[in-house]
Amino acid sequence: MRYTCHKCRTGYRMRAERTLRQLSTGTCGKCGSRFAFFVSPEVSQEASSSGDESHDSEHSAQGSEQSLHRHEISSRFFFHGTGGPLFGIYVVNIFLTLLSLGLYYFWAKVRVRRYLLSHIEFREDRFAYLGTGKEMLKGFLKAVLVFGIPYAVLVFVPGWVGASGVVQAGAFFLAQGLILVFIPSTMVSARRYRLSRLSWRGIRFSFRARRGEFVRLYLKGWLLTLLTLGAYYPFFDVKRQAFLVSHSFVGNQPFRFDGHGWDLSPSLFTTCLLTPFTLGLCWLWYMAKRQRYFWDHTACAAAHFRSTVTGRLLLNLKAENLLLLVLTLGLAGPWVAVRNLRFFLTHLSLEGPQDLDRLLQEAHDATPTGDVLADFLDTGVDLG
Repeated sequence: MRYTCHKCRTGYRMRAERTLRQLSTGTCGKCGSRFAFFVSPEVSQEASSSGDESHDSEHSAQGSEQSLHRHEISSRFFFHGTGGPLFGIYVVNIFLTLLSLGLYYFWAKVRVRRYLLSHIEFREDRFAYLGTGKEMLKGFLKAVLVFGIPYAVLVFVPGWVGASGVVQAGAFFLAQGLILVFIPSTMVSARRYRLSRLSWRGIRFSFRARRGEFVRLYLKGWLLTLLTLGAYYPFFDVKRQAFLVSHSFVGNQPFRFDGHGWDLSPSLFTTCLLTPFTLGLCWLWYMAKRQRYFWDHTACAAAHFRSTVTGRLLLNLKAENLLLLVLTLGLAGPWVAVRNLRFFLTHLSLEGPQDLDRLLQEAHDATPTGDVLADFLDTGVDLG
């Protein structure tokens, strides 16, 4: 029996139909697409060597119908970008940024995001990034007014006017408190903007949360982490992830997260103990476990995500990327970015019932101010 992959049309041949079960699944060796074989009652009767052909046929038809619902709904992500075109974008971005004395930086970020996201495919449709450089520039100017000027006043003005040491110290600590409040506020604003500019099949993502709720969660989490000498950090980490995920939407469909800090605490404790004996490499295993845990406990409607990242695979990726950067004196940066994104997506899938026709557009606009602040404060906020 001959068959072809439904996606890349690669041809295959099955030598013995008799070995085909009532339902069998396979994976294309070229593109990685998953598919299933369904046996009709007639084929099941011909392949059966026993005398209960009719019973097997009925069971085969029922099993095929049930398994269709179960197996066809495991969807993978694919990345079709390459390092060459991205390198060209980087070169042009650097040239225009220098020529414009830094002004083109905002358009440069948009070009990179647009290229990377437009090459991500899910269910035979690609994502799109709808942000603009003009929005980013306006966000930067607003960030300067909202954050930059107040911070500069608190840090520099007391010294310029010759204020007493007590006043200068008070202004300094007030400035640090301002940063503590602005970091979580920035994380919320950045996620809201980036998701609002991300779409799939014309359906936009969104983030719907009150900034004050996350600020309180963030400050409380770090305070308890300090008071417990780090023991509370896994609980804080999971609660922070739960907040960011549970307030994220694709169209009218919310995401859900059901993790708990107790599940990561033993791994983090073990990692801290092994750090001196492994030169810190054990953290790669913890990072892989954390990523798997976060994705495996994230769901959308009846479907849930699944990650297969392991510490060994992550170590290989980091080592190869480091070698590429060293040998090329950093010029392989675009290829490293592509490798990282492809690695992440290769090990990510969505499994379970996926009634994508029920997704409806619900517009929730956002300003890019937090997105720009996230870059300056390095909060690590991303589209994921």
